[in-house]
Amino acid sequence: MSASAGDDRTLLGHARPLMSCFLRTYFVGAAFNTRGMQNVGLVFSMEPGLEVIYPDPAKRAVARQRYLSHYNTHYFWTPLLVGVFLSLEDKISKGLFPANVLESVKDTTIYTLSAIGDSVLTGSLLMFWSLTTALFLAAGAGWAALVWGLFWFVSLQLFKLSTFLMGYKEGLRLISRLRQWNLINWGRRLKVVNALILVLLLYLLWPEGKSSWQWLAGAVALGLFAWLVSRRHVSREIMVLVLLAFWWCLPWLQESLGVAF
Repeated sequence: MSASAGDDRTLLGHARPLMSCFLRTYFVGAAFNTRGMQNVGLVFSMEPGLEVIYPDPAKRAVARQRYLSHYNTHYFWTPLLVGVFLSLEDKISKGLFPANVLESVKDTTIYTLSAIGDSVLTGSLLMFWSLTTALFLAAGAGWAALVWGLFWFVSLQLFKLSTFLMGYKEGLRLISRLRQWNLINWGRRLKVVNALILVLLLYLLWPEGKSSWQWLAGAVALGLFAWLVSRRHVSREIMVLVLLAFWWCLPWLQESLGVAF
């Protein structure tokens, strides 16, 4: 096969196995194990594409072996990675890349994207959704909370599908382009927004007739809680126990001191 002919990706003419690979990424954690973690799910996701790229069962078995090593990353990034891996396999099968390049790319990207996923997608974006949903519910806007949840659910599916197709189309170029998205800094900004939403939620949930000073004290306590956990690395579990102990002792303190907090 000539180099020019090798530029045509094998899977582009096979929409069904390509979409089958994408749909299988939803089950990447179904066979989670302590040895390879998500590796069985990754092989399951890659299989329809590998069958097209490697019609020869012997060559397909060798390619499949490349995905049986340890694999563990954030679930939201798996479609993108499967797309990139399929793009690389296309090129490896045509001799455009050596086979060992995939292991290098795999080891580098899965842990980087795992850290970004935990910090930005779970630690910032999912928290933003949950806090804003709680805000809608506290304000009595149940239908708005439902529509808001459906919007984010559909957006997540579109994110997975679009990154999967981008990963297959662009391959390694997409991995380089991810740096330009500046996700870590966006995640930090969103965490600041989440803190403001949490203060507003506390205001809406504060019982009527209670002093505004109590609300202010609660907001300051939450800020101190966040600072101790994030900057001083105090265990969150310990902080929760301290706050619960204070809440449990509050009536006794009020009676002993003769004051109302």
